[in-house]
Amino acid sequence: MYWNLLLISFVTALVLTAIGFKNYVWFLSIGYGLAVAGIGIVLVILGLAGTLHLSSGLVVMCLLLVIYGCRLSGFLIYREAKNAAYRKTLAEAAKDTSGGKAMPVFVKAAIWISVSLLYAAQTAPVLYRGVAEHANGLWIIGGLIALSGILLESAADHQKSAFKKIDPHAPAMKGLYKIVRCPNYLGEIIFWTGVFISGWPVLTGAGQWLLCLAGYICIVWVMFNSAKRLETRQNRNYGNREDYRNYAEHTPILIPFIPLYHLVKEVKYGKE
Repeated sequence: MYWNLLLISFVTALVLTAIGFKNYVWFLSIGYGLAVAGIGIVLVILGLAGTLHLSSGLVVMCLLLVIYGCRLSGFLIYREAKNAAYRKTLAEAAKDTSGGKAMPVFVKAAIWISVSLLYAAQTAPVLYRGVAEHANGLWIIGGLIALSGILLESAADHQKSAFKKIDPHAPAMKGLYKIVRCPNYLGEIIFWTGVFISGWPVLTGAGQWLLCLAGYICIVWVMFNSAKRLETRQNRNYGNREDYRNYAEHTPILIPFIPLYHLVKEVKYGKE
């Protein structure tokens, strides 16, 4: 399992997600991106130090981790600093999660440790590529899939920001948002699918497979849960708009061409 190397990834994530103690939403947003990028950098350093095999596959996959993490954190920092409507959305999301009460420190600590473990598991396929002495070129396929996920998520974030500049009080329903209602979350799922696939040839033993599979399944679950919470907020905020209701009833929420339109059990439009 190479626990010493996994510990390094875990500690890296702990350090970079610690900003969540200032605003616990950052554990899963800005801190998330910083942790992924930081782990990518640390793995390259371990390769340069001779602890890992610095193959072309390791370098490329680490580079994708850094690009993904830096883009995500940079985008979120900029949006939070410049967009008052987004800050309000974060406040609403935090209120929905905590019930409007201050979150106890021990709860924040539990989230901090849990997400750091998750980020170490998500990036484990790249770590194990550095451990393997010989591996085939499946990382090329995984890398291309991961890159397509980065491009999709970047384009979706850019389009949504452009829509909000035109009308900050309207939902994004054009461009990529005509295909699915959460193309940014879809891009993230595609990215981590690529990372997971890139590690297939190098995973040995049930422990490595279970760790990597757990990380992948957990992040997919997080994305579906995030889409569910977003659907609830959008139904509440935009449910009085006929165009939005028609859009929500005919556009898949997360996976293209699959008629899964809602994740909430009972669809309610408008303020309760």
